[in-house]
Amino acid sequence: MPRTGAPKIRQGSHRVVALCLPGTVAFDLTAPAQAFRLAHGPDYAPHYGFSTCSVDGAPVSTTTGFEIAVEAGLGALRRADTVVVTGYWAIHEPPPAKATAALRAAARRGARLMSVCTGAFALAAAGVLDGRRATTHWAWAADLAARFPAVEVDPEVLFVDEGDVLTSAGLSAGIDLSLHVVRRDHGAACADRVARQMVAAPHRDGGQAQFFRAPEGDVPAPSGDGSLESTRAWVRERLAEPLTVEAMARHANVSPRTFARRFREETGTTPLQWLLARRVLEARRLLEESDLPVESVAAAAGFGNAASLRDHFRRATATTPTAYRRTFRAG
Repeated sequence: MPRTGAPKIRQGSHRVVALCLPGTVAFDLTAPAQAFRLAHGPDYAPHYGFSTCSVDGAPVSTTTGFEIAVEAGLGALRRADTVVVTGYWAIHEPPPAKATAALRAAARRGARLMSVCTGAFALAAAGVLDGRRATTHWAWAADLAARFPAVEVDPEVLFVDEGDVLTSAGLSAGIDLSLHVVRRDHGAACADRVARQMVAAPHRDGGQAQFFRAPEGDVPAPSGDGSLESTRAWVRERLAEPLTVEAMARHANVSPRTFARRFREETGTTPLQWLLARRVLEARRLLEESDLPVESVAAAAGFGNAASLRDHFRRATATTPTAYRRTFRAG
């Protein structure tokens, strides 16, 4: 008998299937589910279809106390273009052998695999993280590294993109990784639309720190006081202008040396690397949404000239501004 009370949702052609293991972290499932469900083109045609599965197709328990009714068993992974492994509780026990075999089979046939939080333990148990860089929730990173020495575990970052295998830190980092995948597949404008719908930050770099560490002896002030976010917002509004670390430090009312140290502690990168990434994102947005010549895009994004834009754009995206515009404007 069909269920009632929920609207019928159109499905896109790219099949995303979430593998839910016993003790699933519900937030780690709902974050990518929302992001992929909300991704659509200008005609509102959905880009993805999202479904769930468990080892045997039965409902799974969650860490929040309720059960989740899934849509299929492991057979769904044979048809998935992207497999999402959600965070789960029983990380100190080997995942069911059928689950790890299904993950290995998905990897062999070229499906994209991604994990949220402790879902990385299942990918590691399946062997698909061997020789790769990966991350998980900072509280469990040491355990992941100890149990799977063939995996290069980075406990600091929000997410790691290894091409066909991607891993993220815990909870809200699953939103960041999902938006990154949407951006990679369908461009910055699409990802920004999804972020607005989710009331989420439109872009946090994968290399950004999982949490802000105050300098030793300092106590973080409440309400975000002391954060450099206001200066980052100021920079985002002035990308076309010449900007230096000294100018950013003056806005933050600290010395350049203190500014650079605190900036890396908050974001996991340097001020100039962060600025360059913001400018590439702005160039991507303008290439998708405007008809400006490449030279004008370069000036508006702060690169100065088209040659500089092409150089930095190719390093960041492995393509040229013209090819990028042709791909995503056609999409």
